[in-house]
This record gives sequence, C-alpha cells and structure tokens, in this order.
Amino acid sequence: MNNDSDLQIAGDILEVTHLLQPAREHPATVADFAGLAREIAANRAEWQHLVEYDATSRWYHRLRTGPGYEVWLLSWVPGQGSGRHDHGPSSGVLTVLDGELTEHGTRGTLALGTGSQRVFAPGYAHEVVNDSLDGAVSLHIYFPGLTEMPMHRCTPAQPESVPV
Repeated sequence: MNNDSDLQIAGDILEVTHLLQPAREHPATVADFAGLAREIAANRAEWQHLVEYDATSRWYHRLRTGPGYEVWLLSWVPGQGSGRHDHGPSSGVLTVLDGELTEHGTRGTLALGTGSQRVFAPGYAHEVVNDSLDGAVSLHIYFPGLTEMPMHRCTPAQPESVPV
C-alpha cells in the first residue's frame, strides 16, 4: 500500500490544485494567500482597467491592503526586470495575470505564463524579467506588507546573490 500524500508526491502545494481552498476573508496561510491571488486574477474587472505600461520604469499600483498583507499590481514592458532582490521579512505570492515572465532564482530559471504562481519565504532572492515581446501583468501579495526590498548582486566568485 502506498502511503504517500498528494503533497509528498507533488512537492509543491500550488501543483495540487484540488487541495487549494477558496480565499478566506482574512487570509492567514500561504494557501490562503495563493487562493486570494487566484480569486483576484479571475476578477479581471477589479484590476484590468487600472493597468498602465511605462517604458521608463516598471509600473505598480497597490490594489488593496488587509490585516497584515498588501496586494500589488505590476506591469512589465518587454525587457523590463526587477533586478535581483529579496523581500526582507515578507513572504509572498507572485501570480502572472497576463503575458509571460521569467524568474531567475536559486532554484534555476522558470518560465511563468498566465496563471502561474510562485510562493516565496522571507529572504528568498530572485529576479523577475519580461523576456517576451509583449507586455505582462503580475499580482504580488506580501505578508506582512512589504517594508524593504534589498537588492542583490552576483559575482563570478560568488554565483549566489549577495546583498548590495
């Protein structure tokens, strides 16, 4: 008899969609925040009219706040990137709402299409880039709310990022 759970087999709660619950009024867990992001993504009328594209810098808009968290909407023109950074003491959920983004992190490079989600813990360093030829839109939920975003640099002697 196989006693492996769905989560042990998949290794990532976001890959086991039947275990994900709808968002609660006051999210408290990573799964709750991922559910909130999916709920917002599905309600295009809430965010689509707000999106702007700026060729000189990434555009962002705080969409909402709640007890202990905040939700940001970002747009990316082709070639725009975040630079390598972490989110200080905040955990987060990144959800691609439109287009494609590429995440470069300690686990390698991941192509993120519309509907893709990534979760990260405090101190997780990554860079997000729009490598496509079209604009992209993403949703970012930080808990607790984002208070710092330390930038990192990589050197040939130290391939892992180090704070700047």
